[in-house]
Amino acid sequence: MASTPPQSSQPSPRLLAGVLVLVVAVVIVVAASQLLQGPGTPGATGVAGASPGASGVAGQGSAPGSAAASRIDSGSPGASAAAAATATAATTAPSPTSKPASTPAPTPRPTARPTTGPARTPTPTPRPTPTRAPTAPPAKLPAFHHVYVVVMENEEATSIVGNANAPYINSLVAKYGLATNYTAVDHPSEPNYIALFSGSTHGVTDDGVHDLSGKNLADQIEAHGRDWRVYAQNLPDAPCFTGSRTSGGPDGNGKYARKHNPAISFKDISGNPARCAKIQNFSHFNPAAADYELIVPNLCNDMHDCSVKTGDTFLKGFLPRILGSSAMSGSVIFLTWDEGSSGVGGGGKVATVVIGPGVPAGFTSGTRYTHYSLVRTIENAWGLGCLASACNANDLRAFWP
Repeated sequence: MASTPPQSSQPSPRLLAGVLVLVVAVVIVVAASQLLQGPGTPGATGVAGASPGASGVAGQGSAPGSAAASRIDSGSPGASAAAAATATAATTAPSPTSKPASTPAPTPRPTARPTTGPARTPTPTPRPTPTRAPTAPPAKLPAFHHVYVVVMENEEATSIVGNANAPYINSLVAKYGLATNYTAVDHPSEPNYIALFSGSTHGVTDDGVHDLSGKNLADQIEAHGRDWRVYAQNLPDAPCFTGSRTSGGPDGNGKYARKHNPAISFKDISGNPARCAKIQNFSHFNPAAADYELIVPNLCNDMHDCSVKTGDTFLKGFLPRILGSSAMSGSVIFLTWDEGSSGVGGGGKVATVVIGPGVPAGFTSGTRYTHYSLVRTIENAWGLGCLASACNANDLRAFWP
């Protein structure tokens, strides 16, 4: 009887190949886990060989499986199967990738609140630029003791103010006050004289002979218990002279013109001898004779027929008779011109000098003034009421700040 050959005590090649495939698969899984976790983690350290199990897997020679594996023929079927399993595991294992850098959390954006419309920015209230308040005119005019109105002829303000041929007039401008925006009301001369005496031209538009029935400044003055005079140079001494022209007389050489004497044009004066007697020539001049005095030089001295220099010389000789008088205390002189050479304001811009106590030296006023302003000044100073266009005129109270 043939004897049966003894069975080999070594494991079969297929079993060994299966074990090897299992070991390789575990190694691959552990390696993949290490790559996913990144370096420095506890699992990676154990896989790399810090743990005993990993060392055995890596083939340091202590495990029986490793010894058996070393004897496997690379050309055996088991070896081919193990190689295929290794290749498959390598293909399916994920590629190592670097751990993405942490991205900072975005800054939270505030949630917009719903609005019913665009927000309104309040408009700031404009703050006024501080300005220096102008000096207010006095509450009322002085109650003048006397008022003297001197009327010259036919010169625009620019022909008088600053003119070297009028040194005396300009000395008064420097010492007292000047209205720099004062205009006559019309052309030619006579309407301006009528306006200065009654607050209206009463429709007069020429230099003719007129007999007017309207109210006038003399009426107001007498009604309030005051007195008046008109001093017209070269007027005859004959009472109630109504002629249009004359010359010579007790006050010297020269020519008188009725058109420059407004009082005689009002019938309530020309027809009343007592009132006519208040119209006199210069030989009767007295600065203390009346509260109101209208002074009319002849046609040469008033610059109508003669030069500015002639008129300035006349005033230098005449006005000191008032300025040096005790009557000047508390009184005022208004030196003006009947009309200018332009059409500004209707009759041209004329110089008007305000002379008297209380008027600051060199004072000027640019307020809009006319001949009606001069009438209104007298009316307001004495409480006379007002006449016609004078009611709407500015008075000259600014000259007494």
